[in-house]
Amino acid sequence: MTRTVVASATREIVIGFDQPFCVIGERINPTGRKKLAAEMIAGDFSTVEKDVLAQVAAGATMLDVNAGVTAVNPNETEPPLLVRTLEIVQGLTDLPLSIDSSVTAAIEAGLQVAKGRPLINSVTGEEEKLEAILPLVKKYNVPVVAISNDETGISEDPDVRFEVARKIVRHAADYGIPAHDIVVDPLVMPIGAMGSAGQQVFRLLRRLREELEVNTTCGLSNISFGLPHRHGINAAFIPMVIAAGMTSAIMNPCRPQEMEAVRGANVLTGADPNCGEWIMTYRDHKPGADGAVAATPASGGRRGGREGRRRSQAS
Repeated sequence: MTRTVVASATREIVIGFDQPFCVIGERINPTGRKKLAAEMIAGDFSTVEKDVLAQVAAGATMLDVNAGVTAVNPNETEPPLLVRTLEIVQGLTDLPLSIDSSVTAAIEAGLQVAKGRPLINSVTGEEEKLEAILPLVKKYNVPVVAISNDETGISEDPDVRFEVARKIVRHAADYGIPAHDIVVDPLVMPIGAMGSAGQQVFRLLRRLREELEVNTTCGLSNISFGLPHRHGINAAFIPMVIAAGMTSAIMNPCRPQEMEAVRGANVLTGADPNCGEWIMTYRDHKPGADGAVAATPASGGRRGGREGRRRSQAS
């Protein structure tokens, strides 16, 4: 069974087909968050600290850490900022971390201060990226996210994306990096723009699990991009990709609807033995407390309706 081990200084987690779904908290990322980017540039990490604690409290398995605040001289500005951010995050939590950057120098700087066995996010199928990132994966003995695009861009054909993933796995093997340390991102397309996006990723996940025997991840909210009430789509998507073989996702754990979907899927796949985690999390849950509409007992479902009619007829 494929198992990817990620660790902090004091805590180890396993990403795998027989493990609870790994929720990689996405909030420590200034992309698209101008206020956060401005704060980080100014040396203000108060929002970062709040996001760390909120994601830990919400049940994240590990945290993604990104410090890409500017496209101006990122090779100079990003490494020290990423190092500082990692140090702050590690001072607040013992959750394992994902070092997230497109700048090779920043990734290596992060690896030098990260405790335990972090996940690198990421490498692609581009030759230049492979030659830059895979030596770091080998040197520091860490796992890496492999994104299924290459010099030709992102293909809409899932078979092409599978072949890019296969290429990365084979290239990694040339460095002595085992397949269980490659976590493939098959690239989830927005369902609003491509109606077959869901079906594509389900099929891709099955192939990645059965043929390449690798763990998988994705940017979860990509599936709902451009649609209203995105969290409803995300919450429906979660158990479906888990059933198809996905083992982790970069997502916002502070969305109760989506975390309920994760925990419910863990119960149904047997990754939450005896429903222990579900019971501990929700035993004091009150219907309607999170904005949901409580069902009316007399008409809540077909069975309840039939039973009600039977009692009425009997009387």
